[in-house]
Amino acid sequence: MQRIKEEFVKLFKADFLIGAHAMRNWAVILFVLLIGIIMIYSGHLIDQKIYAIAKLEGEVKELRSEFVDVRSRLQKVKLESTILSSLKDTGLKQSPTPPNKIKVLVKDE
Repeated sequence: MQRIKEEFVKLFKADFLIGAHAMRNWAVILFVLLIGIIMIYSGHLIDQKIYAIAKLEGEVKELRSEFVDVRSRLQKVKLESTILSSLKDTGLKQSPTPPNKIKVLVKDE
């Protein structure tokens, strides 16, 4: 019982920090402290990356919806009936004969 009491007294007096083997103990304490600081810092970096990813995902959703909207408007504008109705005021009409395809043959030298 006396031995346990002495060990507690040594612990509370911090003899392990000022005793004969104090340098080894200080090195371990500083190493553990350094590892703790590195863990906290890496946790903060991970949090920042998670916030950045969430922000970029929101932007991707917004751009995707804008793309779908623009694509649907483009398809509507490309319709033949839409083009004909917009050209009606200018006096242009649709040709009754379809266009001919012109092929150009290139001779190899």
